[in-house]
Parts: sequence; C-alpha cells; structure tokens
Amino acid sequence: MPRGRYSLHDPHDHTLLAEEHFQCAPGPSGWRYVSRLTAPSGDHLGSVDLALDELGRPIRLELHAASWQVRGAALDGVTWVRTDPTGTHATEGNVRAHAFTGSSPAFLIATARLLRLTPSAPATRVRLVAFTDPVLAPLTVDQSWTLVEREAHATDSGPLTVDEYQVTALDTGEQQTVHLSGDVVLAAPGIELEDLESPPSALD
Repeated sequence: MPRGRYSLHDPHDHTLLAEEHFQCAPGPSGWRYVSRLTAPSGDHLGSVDLALDELGRPIRLELHAASWQVRGAALDGVTWVRTDPTGTHATEGNVRAHAFTGSSPAFLIATARLLRLTPSAPATRVRLVAFTDPVLAPLTVDQSWTLVEREAHATDSGPLTVDEYQVTALDTGEQQTVHLSGDVVLAAPGIELEDLESPPSALD
C-alpha cells in the first residue's frame, strides 16, 4: 500500500500551493486513493477519496475544499452533487464524460488506469469533468493521452516500470509530460513526489 507525500505547485511560477499526504491500494473491486491536503502554513485545505472499479471507472468520488464538497460517480456518463459551504444550495450535474479530473495526482493515475494504453497505441481522446480549485467548480475538458515510452529501472527492491505519457489539452493544444509508476505519480507539471514509504502497486 503506497503511502507518501506530494507537493503541489503552480505550474507557471512554481509557488508551493499545498502538500498532499496520500495512501492508495488496489482492492477486490479496483483501486482506492485517499488523501488530505495542507497549506504551506499547515492549515487543512481539503481531502480526496476516489475509488475505481476493475475497469478504471470512478465508482465513488468525494472531494472537500474550502468548505465545498463534491460527491460523484460514473452514472450515465458521470454524475455529481456539489454542495456550497452553507449546505443549503446543492447542485447536481451530469455530463457524457468518461471520468473526473482535478489537481490531485490521483486523477492522473485514474485516467491512465481507465485508458490502459500501450506504447504502440495511437493517441486516445478522453472527456473528463474537472473540479477546479478552490471552490470545486465543474468544467468539462477534452484531452488526448499517448503512452510515449515504458522503461524498467533497476532499484534496490527490484525493477521499477516507469510510463511516460504525453497529455494534450485539446482546447488549447498545451502539452504536458507525466511520469507514472504503477499507482504513483513520479513527476508531472505542478506535482512533485516528496516522500514514498513503500514501492508503487502495479496496476493491471
């Protein structure tokens, strides 16, 4: 069960925005990721709880940020309920999309697991609903994912397989490089792995 800490930065000026303390593990129904976020000051910022089924579809998502809350799942595309800080104005949403995304590294792993790309596969288009910081506002985005390279690196605990993805935002053409190993993000724009207590779990 990987457990560790990511630092989240502004990808443009590299300002430290938050630290995300996480643990994740494959389970009988798929994969689960839970984390809590803290500000550089140490204040609590929010949390992430994401569970996927064996096909990589989100069967439960719960996000908390700035007193806002989102609960969602794959249902007729993806469906969610977003609740305001007072709890009086819950709004529902539904989009014909494949999954969710957001600032947490969990979503990169979830999308890779959903697509299950191979290095020789062509670019794959995916529609996602992003919940944007700091108030978890929903935004539908289209991305293209390509698995550029898969390499095995020797480590003290055995070979570590690293996948390099190219992720393209189809509305702007902006490209990002994402490095994953199993269910851990090694590097991505705005994301740095600061601490890892155990090796990544392989995602079949």
